[in-house]
Amino acid sequence: MSQQETDGRIGVDDEGFLVDTEDCEEREAAYRERGTSRPITVVGNPVLHKECKDVTAFDDELARLIDDMFASQKTAEGVGLAANQIGVDLKVFVYDCPDDDGVRHTGVICNPVLEELAPEARVLDDSNEGCLSVPTAYASLARPDYAVVRGQDAQGNPVKVRGSGYFARCLQHETDHLYGYLYIDRLSKRERKDALRQMDEGTPRYEVVPNA
Repeated sequence: MSQQETDGRIGVDDEGFLVDTEDCEEREAAYRERGTSRPITVVGNPVLHKECKDVTAFDDELARLIDDMFASQKTAEGVGLAANQIGVDLKVFVYDCPDDDGVRHTGVICNPVLEELAPEARVLDDSNEGCLSVPTAYASLARPDYAVVRGQDAQGNPVKVRGSGYFARCLQHETDHLYGYLYIDRLSKRERKDALRQMDEGTPRYEVVPNA
């Protein structure tokens, strides 16, 4: 099964991975048009610095949250967004992200768990990374160039998604968010300080939640 179903589910391939490359524009637009864009929480907000709660209710409230997340992601011109980035303490992220071949991937993962790669399968990519919750800042960060995330879809069905290159970075970055880690937490003290300086000197292009 590889076609979009009427309830918004997408199919899986022969290996059980989400087919998240089909009808991306239509699926993203449907989510976004139902949703309401919300301001982005930024570094320092407590919700970003602790592990989020598991999603246990796969209901209309979750569906509305996912719609709002796609709307918020589009407004902020992001490629991935975790629920705590709009202040919601739940393990769910959305993505609309290209890989290094320019193939677009669009989907939703609840309760994600990043698979540990075997040492021989770990090829590090030290490209620049940014975050909507650390606006206007970028830093080089080494991450594996391939990632597999297991979790559940918006209906609670077990799913897994895989990515390479830029999309692999997105999957790792968003999963980190839901366990209380920002990408700057993986930097050296000097690099983290520099990223925060960039943020202080820049002006976000989208609405953010001021920290008290």
